[in-house]
Amino acid sequence: MPRGSSPKRERQYEHIKESAKRRGESAGRAKEIAARTANKERARTGEARSASRTSKQDISSSRRGGLRSHRGAGGPTKEQLYAEARSRGVKGRSSMTKAQLARAVGR
Repeated sequence: MPRGSSPKRERQYEHIKESAKRRGESAGRAKEIAARTANKERARTGEARSASRTSKQDISSSRRGGLRSHRGAGGPTKEQLYAEARSRGVKGRSSMTKAQLARAVGR
Protein backbone atom coordinates (compact mmCIF):
# COMPACT_ATOMS: atom_id res chain seq x y z
CA MET A 1 0.00 0.00 0.00
CA PRO A 2 1.19 3.56 -0.64
CA ARG A 3 2.67 5.53 2.22
CA GLY A 4 0.08 7.57 4.07
CA SER A 5 -2.84 5.27 3.35
CA SER A 6 -5.42 5.01 6.08
CA PRO A 7 -5.54 2.12 8.57
CA LYS A 8 -8.90 1.16 7.06
CA ARG A 9 -7.33 0.70 3.61
CA GLU A 10 -4.46 -1.27 5.16
CA ARG A 11 -6.97 -3.64 6.79
CA GLN A 12 -8.96 -3.85 3.57
CA TYR A 13 -5.80 -4.71 1.60
CA GLU A 14 -4.80 -7.47 4.04
CA HIS A 15 -8.32 -8.91 4.14
CA ILE A 16 -8.60 -9.05 0.34
CA LYS A 17 -5.10 -10.52 0.01
CA GLU A 18 -5.81 -13.30 2.52
CA SER A 19 -9.18 -14.01 0.92
CA ALA A 20 -7.58 -14.38 -2.51
CA LYS A 21 -4.93 -16.73 -1.09
CA ARG A 22 -7.65 -18.89 0.47
CA ARG A 23 -9.34 -19.10 -2.94
CA GLY A 24 -6.11 -20.56 -4.35
CA GLU A 25 -4.53 -17.51 -6.00
CA SER A 26 -0.73 -17.25 -5.97
CA ALA A 27 0.85 -14.81 -3.52
CA GLY A 28 1.72 -12.37 -6.30
CA ARG A 29 -1.73 -12.48 -7.84
CA ALA A 30 -3.34 -12.06 -4.40
CA LYS A 31 -1.24 -8.94 -3.77
CA GLU A 32 -2.18 -7.54 -7.18
CA ILE A 33 -5.91 -8.11 -6.63
CA ALA A 34 -5.75 -6.56 -3.16
CA ALA A 35 -3.76 -3.53 -4.30
CA ARG A 36 -6.00 -2.83 -7.27
CA THR A 37 -9.16 -3.10 -5.18
CA ALA A 38 -7.85 -0.99 -2.30
CA ASN A 39 -6.47 1.65 -4.67
CA LYS A 40 -9.77 1.86 -6.53
CA GLU A 41 -11.60 2.44 -3.26
CA ARG A 42 -9.02 5.08 -2.30
CA ALA A 43 -9.66 6.83 -5.62
CA ARG A 44 -13.45 6.63 -5.22
CA THR A 45 -13.36 8.25 -1.78
CA GLY A 46 -10.89 11.00 -2.71
CA GLU A 47 -7.96 9.61 -0.71
CA ALA A 48 -5.74 9.27 -3.80
CA ARG A 49 -3.97 12.15 -5.55
CA SER A 50 -5.41 11.19 -8.93
CA ALA A 51 -8.10 8.83 -10.13
CA SER A 52 -9.19 7.52 -13.49
CA ARG A 53 -12.65 8.33 -14.77
CA THR A 54 -13.76 4.71 -14.45
CA SER A 55 -12.57 4.55 -10.85
CA LYS A 56 -14.90 7.40 -10.00
CA GLN A 57 -17.89 6.51 -12.17
CA ASP A 58 -17.98 2.69 -12.13
CA ILE A 59 -19.89 0.87 -9.41
CA SER A 60 -17.82 0.11 -6.33
CA SER A 61 -15.82 -3.08 -6.07
CA SER A 62 -17.76 -4.32 -3.07
CA ARG A 63 -21.14 -3.68 -4.67
CA ARG A 64 -20.14 -5.13 -8.01
CA GLY A 65 -19.24 -8.46 -6.43
CA GLY A 66 -19.27 -11.07 -9.18
CA LEU A 67 -21.08 -9.07 -11.83
CA ARG A 68 -18.17 -9.33 -14.23
CA SER A 69 -16.84 -12.69 -13.17
CA HIS A 70 -19.00 -14.68 -15.59
CA ARG A 71 -16.82 -15.52 -18.58
CA GLY A 72 -18.76 -18.34 -20.24
CA ALA A 73 -19.42 -18.64 -23.96
CA GLY A 74 -22.24 -16.10 -23.80
CA GLY A 75 -20.53 -13.67 -21.44
CA PRO A 76 -22.60 -12.07 -18.71
CA THR A 77 -26.26 -13.03 -18.47
CA LYS A 78 -29.04 -10.74 -19.61
CA GLU A 79 -29.99 -10.19 -15.97
CA GLN A 80 -26.43 -9.09 -15.15
CA LEU A 81 -26.38 -6.71 -18.10
CA TYR A 82 -29.81 -5.36 -17.14
CA ALA A 83 -28.68 -4.71 -13.58
CA GLU A 84 -25.61 -2.85 -14.82
CA ALA A 85 -27.73 -0.83 -17.27
CA ARG A 86 -30.12 0.06 -14.44
CA SER A 87 -27.24 1.23 -12.23
CA ARG A 88 -25.96 3.40 -15.10
CA GLY A 89 -29.41 4.84 -15.82
CA VAL A 90 -29.76 3.53 -19.39
CA LYS A 91 -33.11 4.60 -20.85
CA GLY A 92 -35.31 1.97 -22.53
CA ARG A 93 -33.45 -0.95 -20.98
CA SER A 94 -36.59 -2.95 -20.20
CA SER A 95 -37.35 -3.54 -23.87
CA MET A 96 -33.73 -4.22 -24.95
CA THR A 97 -32.35 -7.58 -26.02
CA LYS A 98 -29.20 -9.03 -24.48
CA ALA A 99 -27.10 -7.75 -27.40
CA GLN A 100 -28.60 -4.26 -27.11
CA LEU A 101 -27.95 -4.20 -23.35
CA ALA A 102 -24.35 -5.30 -23.96
CA ARG A 103 -23.84 -2.41 -26.40
CA ALA A 104 -25.53 0.05 -24.06
CA VAL A 105 -23.22 -0.77 -21.15
CA GLY A 106 -20.14 -0.90 -23.34
CA ARG A 107 -19.41 -4.62 -23.59
